[in-house]
Amino acid sequence: MRRLRSLRENMVDFLEILVKDALETVRSGYYNINFKVGNVSTKVSLRGSIINCMHAPIIAEVKPVSPSHGRLRQITDIAKLAGEIEDGGAVGISVLTEPKHFGGSLTSLADVKRHVKLPVLMKDIIVDPIQINAAANIGADAILLIYSVFKRGYVEYSLKDFINLAHSKCLEVLLEVHTKGEFLSAIEADADLIGVNNRDLSTLNVDLNTTRDVLFGVGACGKIIVSESGIRSAEDIRILRSYGARAFLIGSAIMLADNVKGKIRELVLAL
Repeated sequence: MRRLRSLRENMVDFLEILVKDALETVRSGYYNINFKVGNVSTKVSLRGSIINCMHAPIIAEVKPVSPSHGRLRQITDIAKLAGEIEDGGAVGISVLTEPKHFGGSLTSLADVKRHVKLPVLMKDIIVDPIQINAAANIGADAILLIYSVFKRGYVEYSLKDFINLAHSKCLEVLLEVHTKGEFLSAIEADADLIGVNNRDLSTLNVDLNTTRDVLFGVGACGKIIVSESGIRSAEDIRILRSYGARAFLIGSAIMLADNVKGKIRELVLAL
């Protein structure tokens, strides 16, 4: 929390920090993995799981650390945690693999993939093709791309290049936006899902009305919309659904729950 206050006081753009550190992590060789997870050619569609869900489609996130709140959960048995998420009725599992700010790891995603039948999303700050290759090798079914990373020109490649590379590896793409302008541009891209992040990655502020503001007046766009960040309750889900969100990515509320399975079941039964 002190780090968050410091960032705000100094008006530091946290997205710039994330990208800078992601590039350093790439250069460190972190993504030069030398293992594969089983038959990684067998992919499970996150988009399909959402479409076929009869309740509230919850993508539960394995997130040990939050940059704004610090340590959320000490995960000692990730296979057990993944099983509780699956038993709770989630449609997918998002696994943080960014190590510096979120306490994630590539091996955590590989371990989750080994123990569940759900689609697994690799959540990271993706700035280099090697990260997409790593996602495919460790068994991810989908990856997250952040629209503003490309809009700001932080990487050498285009958004289209990254989406095409992901699809060539049989990975689906959740393309994350934060503003209506980004959303209107993103729906023209060939992403499989569009995520509306209620958290402003520049300031780390969270406002659930972001989903409302981004989707207001848009109407049917042919994309499945995932509302992300700040979702804590069944009532939040009902409100976000009324704004036009189809699925819901939830991390902190699940990681902080004493009963993970019960918390997910509560959220899944929101609709």
